[in-house]
Amino acid sequence: MARLKDFYKTDVAPALMKKFGYKSVMQIPKLEKIVINVACGEARENSKVMDAVVKDLSAITGQKPVLTTAKKSIANFKLREGMVIGAKVTLRSDKMYEFMDRFFNVALPRVRDFRGINANSFDGRGNYNIGLKEQLIFPEIEYDKIDKIRGMDISFITTAKTDEEARELLTLLGAPFAK
Repeated sequence: MARLKDFYKTDVAPALMKKFGYKSVMQIPKLEKIVINVACGEARENSKVMDAVVKDLSAITGQKPVLTTAKKSIANFKLREGMVIGAKVTLRSDKMYEFMDRFFNVALPRVRDFRGINANSFDGRGNYNIGLKEQLIFPEIEYDKIDKIRGMDISFITTAKTDEEARELLTLLGAPFAK
């Protein structure tokens, strides 16, 4: 974990400063946080589903997830305001760098037919989002002990002002973008 922070200071920061011509080290974009979100609509009928989601998320991240609730009632989805419909984890500092390292170097290569992640999933403000179809790519999840395959959304929030800066930052931090 400390290894990644040192790497950021010694390799990433000077490369970004040189490429984008920053005058101060405070202008260099940083990875602020990583948010992992699992939305689970079937939790409205079966409350035990959320226990499995929370267990999986805490195994993957090493942190206790926060349950998310519905903001509005939607009759067509049989959803009432305040119902628990998902869980999320926000990672910062050491846990964030450790998760990012495991995600890029261990989990993503386990995806079938993996050729790199999409370089067009930036939001226009320097944040990157990726959606996963299954939680099995993480080595912490045992195949025999899961009840159902669930996907998740992972957001990398940076202090970069543009997508180009954020793409360069994530590339230098080890993101395997498709060519």
